[in-house]
Amino acid sequence: MIKLSLQSLSYRDTARAGKIDLLGIIERAAELRLDGVDLHSGQFESTEPAYLEELKLATMRGGLHVCYLGVSNDFGKTGTELEQQVSRVNFWVDAARAMGAPMVRVFGAWVPDGEREESVWPRLISASRKVTEYARSQGVVLGLHNHNHGCIPATGQQVLRLLDEVGDPYYSHILDTGQYRGSPGASLGERGVEDQTEDFYGSIELSAPRAVHVRAKVYRIRSGKEAWLDYDRIMPIIERCKFNGWMSIVYEGQDDLDEETAVPMAADFLRRTLAQHGV
Repeated sequence: MIKLSLQSLSYRDTARAGKIDLLGIIERAAELRLDGVDLHSGQFESTEPAYLEELKLATMRGGLHVCYLGVSNDFGKTGTELEQQVSRVNFWVDAARAMGAPMVRVFGAWVPDGEREESVWPRLISASRKVTEYARSQGVVLGLHNHNHGCIPATGQQVLRLLDEVGDPYYSHILDTGQYRGSPGASLGERGVEDQTEDFYGSIELSAPRAVHVRAKVYRIRSGKEAWLDYDRIMPIIERCKFNGWMSIVYEGQDDLDEETAVPMAADFLRRTLAQHGV
């Protein structure tokens, strides 16, 4: 049975306003009767052992599982900057191990201006292999997050290529339902409009069999149902893969509806949709 978690950036604006912190987000997830949390590194107040332990104990008291820690890396950098990106991922691997989190979310590479995607691949693969080797030595899995907005991998084919070229069971896939090229929430065209020149749902279907975690994006939930992404189309893809892992609530509609109102609505919507589709 698919289990629901809360991605901590769903409360990004509330956190930036100083109205909630990670401990509060963990408490909110428990109040919503969710099963887990995904914690983003940018919201950590500290990485001192005492703070990491405080977060770990808070999740245990709330009956929650820490699904992954999210780090925002960029393996499109070069030279010393690229080495720093590798070190950043390794640092958060250590934090995950200390907290007992099984996975760290990683990105691929942003393509620098004036450079072709293909020329970025060799250093993306090399850096990904380096961090995977270290993560494996610490017993922590890395989860490759598909992304757009100038980042690769941005298509299902690119995700499979990177997974295969790294070729390590400790380098896995976190599928984001809203971040493939062509998505209404992440296309380079008009926001809220699917780019019909890209096979957005095809990318989801292509990489879903390799996913160990699904990030369920929610952009417009005023009606009680997500309006931009067709979950009646997405859920059967998930079901056909016999996926039985974690699904995160990832709210990114802050420009339309406040987080305090929207996140509980998103949780209710995903619960209903999972039940309707028997997953």
